Amino acid sequence: MVEAKSDPKVREKIDTIYKEVLSRNPGETEFHQAVREVLDCLGPVLTKNPEFLERKIIRRICEPERQIIFRVPWQDDKGEVQINRGFRVQFNSALGPYKGGLRFHPSVYLGIIKFLGFEQIFKNSLTGLPIGGAKGGSDFDPKGKSDDEVMRFCQSFMTELCGHIGSDTDVPAGDIGVGGREIGYMFGQYKRIMKRHESGVLTGKKLNWGGALVRTEATGYGAVFFIDEMLKARKDTIEGKTCLVSGSGNVAIYAIEKLHQLGAKVVACSDSNGVIYDKNGIDLDLVKQLKEVERRRIKEYANHHKHAKYTENGTIWDIPCQIAVPSATQNEISGENALKLVKNGCIAVSEGANMPTTPEGIHVFLESKIAYGPGKAANAGGVATSALEMQQNASRDSWTFEYTERRLAKIMANIHQLCYETAEEYGTPGNYVNGANIAGFIKVARAMVDHGLV
Repeated sequence: MVEAKSDPKVREKIDTIYKEVLSRNPGETEFHQAVREVLDCLGPVLTKNPEFLERKIIRRICEPERQIIFRVPWQDDKGEVQINRGFRVQFNSALGPYKGGLRFHPSVYLGIIKFLGFEQIFKNSLTGLPIGGAKGGSDFDPKGKSDDEVMRFCQSFMTELCGHIGSDTDVPAGDIGVGGREIGYMFGQYKRIMKRHESGVLTGKKLNWGGALVRTEATGYGAVFFIDEMLKARKDTIEGKTCLVSGSGNVAIYAIEKLHQLGAKVVACSDSNGVIYDKNGIDLDLVKQLKEVERRRIKEYANHHKHAKYTENGTIWDIPCQIAVPSATQNEISGENALKLVKNGCIAVSEGANMPTTPEGIHVFLESKIAYGPGKAANAGGVATSALEMQQNASRDSWTFEYTERRLAKIMANIHQLCYETAEEYGTPGNYVNGANIAGFIKVARAMVDHGLV
């Protein structure tokens, strides 16, 4: 195998494009980070395919097709009017209708949504399914709000958004702060305004009105399927491994569930307040009860299991493990955290969250040659199963859990194979970062060339 070479002049052009991105998008640090990671992989691709530079494909991919920012007024239970800001960034539709989640969290601003939407382009490309990339959300915080307050906010949010989405245009889903409750309230308002029951306009719906089995579990399950494939490629297995899963929301819960099913032991999880460590293995039923039913903090776990240790504002990555699944938020693993993980015997990392590892952390993982699955590949299971939900809605069909899980497992195996083979083709075997970025980019770039100047 001959390593693909990068022309120094091409590298210079990439650097120029990146400087333009910084200039055109000031202050959006997460978006800058996401763009830099992709561009750093593309030198050999552009050397091999000069037409991508000639047709300004990178410049076009880095510029969203549409950015929608709007005011969201709503009334709290005290009768006070509150104002939040809503976003939908429709980034790229070369492969199909826009697809990507909605995030409700106080940290949300345009740069966060653009980084998530940019990542979504390549993640969706890797699934092999006909979906483009988008993301949206608001700086609204559903924590501590009553159901009525959440409903009123969601109705106001959808009143503005409904004119920009549709089953063949843009199909939002959930993300942090947006689950089945929020999707239900938004769908009800969409139906009320648009005067039609267009079940394919949102995914992540509850099962009794158009949702799909496995969608709830999909992102967590998919991240574990990706670990399984990475370890198989190294003649290893998940069984018997000690694992850490950050977070305790939807992705973390179902990553823990699938790791347990495959014979691993998860000893710690977390939330934004702290870390729970249970040397006997995390009691998943209790975590589900606390987080999904009672909506309580993870520290309550220690009230039920006295042997478990809760650390306020702790760092989960200080705990020794063999497998790590960061499933909380962006940039949660620093370079220092990554060094600690590797030193403590970690052999595999699969990103359940979007961009949870800093550039310094990624460098540590790649240099140490551990099996490192970046988010745009490893956590693609959620959007893949959303696309399967769209298929079922379009055909008025409903698949079994077992059938849908097999489809998900096959999609994740295909993503792994594509990333693995692309990394080898471009001279960096075992580097899933290069494999994912290059494979995802090439498919979108070729579609954009085929569509002409649009």
